[in-house]
Amino acid sequence: MSIRHGLLALLSRGPRHGYQLRVDFEASTGATWPLNVGQVYTTLARMERDGLVEPGETDDQGRVVYALTEAGRAEMERWFTTPVVPSDRPRDELVIKLAMAVAAKEVDVAEVIRRQRTATMRTLQQLTRAKRDSTEGRAQLLVLDSMIFQAEAEQRWLDHCEAVLKEAR
Repeated sequence: MSIRHGLLALLSRGPRHGYQLRVDFEASTGATWPLNVGQVYTTLARMERDGLVEPGETDDQGRVVYALTEAGRAEMERWFTTPVVPSDRPRDELVIKLAMAVAAKEVDVAEVIRRQRTATMRTLQQLTRAKRDSTEGRAQLLVLDSMIFQAEAEQRWLDHCEAVLKEAR
């Protein structure tokens, strides 16, 4: 997800200043994607330049409140109606790491897999605890579920890699 589109979605609820957007963003993602307030204001400046948001009045603390424009609403709707495809996602560093480990000389690929499996299992346990202890609502639970499913899939893929490498020996 781009920060830009996330902020547009939050602004669809009504005008907000940058700090409110950061707090709402983290609450909506279950604080699994920390967002620096500087990123928020930089993104707001770009969206203002692109005609997606417009600055409004300042609040009692001198913070500018931003609102969604019609162009911003159209961009948000386009984002929600366009499926995410694999080419939209960043590269998978783990896949690259294992491919390079297999190709490199003097790398114990089984050890690389073992270390990754341990780290992934630790992450899975942390996510499961976070889900159990969650008080943030459905949005956070959905984010945590996604992360849990990804960690589980990574574990299955590591098992598969290990089996393929054993078979090749």
